[in-house]
Amino acid sequence: MTQVRIRPGPVRGVVRAPPSKSYTHRALVTAHLAGRRFAVVRPLWSNDTLRTVGAIRALGSQVTLGRDRWIVTPSRRGSQRGRSRIDCGESGTTLRFASALAALHYRPVELVGRGRLPLRPMGALTTALRTLGASVEEPAPPRSLPMVVRGPIRGGSVVVDASESSQFVSALLLALPTVSEASVLRLSGPPVSEPYIEATVAVLRSSRIRVTKGRQRFRIPGRQSYRGTSFRVPGDASSAAYLWAAAAVAGGAVTVLGLPDPWPQADLAVLQLLRRFGARVVSRPRGTTVAFRERRPFRVELTDSPDLYPLAGVLAATARGVSTLAGAAHVAAKESDRRVETIRLATGMGATVRATADALRIEGRDDPRPLAVRDATDHRIVMSAAIGALAASGPSWVGRADAVNKSFPGFWAVLSQISGRGRIA
Repeated sequence: MTQVRIRPGPVRGVVRAPPSKSYTHRALVTAHLAGRRFAVVRPLWSNDTLRTVGAIRALGSQVTLGRDRWIVTPSRRGSQRGRSRIDCGESGTTLRFASALAALHYRPVELVGRGRLPLRPMGALTTALRTLGASVEEPAPPRSLPMVVRGPIRGGSVVVDASESSQFVSALLLALPTVSEASVLRLSGPPVSEPYIEATVAVLRSSRIRVTKGRQRFRIPGRQSYRGTSFRVPGDASSAAYLWAAAAVAGGAVTVLGLPDPWPQADLAVLQLLRRFGARVVSRPRGTTVAFRERRPFRVELTDSPDLYPLAGVLAATARGVSTLAGAAHVAAKESDRRVETIRLATGMGATVRATADALRIEGRDDPRPLAVRDATDHRIVMSAAIGALAASGPSWVGRADAVNKSFPGFWAVLSQISGRGRIA
């Protein structure tokens, strides 16, 4: 198990935003459903996105992986016989999207996973798929995998609880336009991570799929065809967030090219957070620069951008005074319990944390202690710890190094680039 040693100090550099994981997943689903040769341009090579490649291959599409272009040839829905098997690894997006795609098929499709994935919520989606006519076999709660899905689903009116994951809604929005009947998708519960639903709708509209959004519901005409022959994946605000935050906590300045862009991205909220934190933020058409100015306590609501939760906790630990992280209760059901792990990061840096039912109150300090999180395996916890280590009072140990391959495989190389020689080892 490889670990990383990080010495504190300022950062400086200009980097291009890596491709978006969220949009790579959505582009692959679009390609699978397009019915023609389709190119996913500048995709993200990561553990999670390659799981979605495997999923659409299992469902009949052929995928050729080039360095900067993945070519997907038409799926042959229903042309294969016997049971198919999809290994989702630890990718929640793959599991949710593949479940809905599997429900378009007559043949049974088995979905499996590892790590915490078999314990992550699926009930709202499987209930919706059953309402639409699918057969779903799953183990008793709290496990959701292994699962067997068999369709085909039909259109109609369906209610989905959107309070645990936006991916339930996105999965249905991507699949339902291709069925024969029109559908009405109603959302119950307060929706979380809404910008990810907006991202799905933006991808649908780029493929000329008609979806009408009302209050807590979507109208989806049936018998639609995905148009177009390619999708260029935009830069990833989720990955850029760590690079910008590095400058905000450790000193210096970092420019990320290619962001912001016109595509909805939940984690662009980090720029407003960094302004509250005291950083200088300048956005231009070519890219956005974040520079250190001061570190101030802040209050942030994270229900729409839960992936920022651990990073916000690290920022709070470096600012003298009390910061508040509110909302985003669903972070407890991610790759790890990110609420618990965020508390561990903040207290490890010497902060005092008071947890309530709906918030963390973190009293930070100007001289955060070095971190020792050698056993961390959640990619967002590892990357957040690395950013905190840049502001610590001495060298820190962060692990596992390979955890970042889930979403940002180039993270250590980019962090070394902006940190200077010998700081990341």
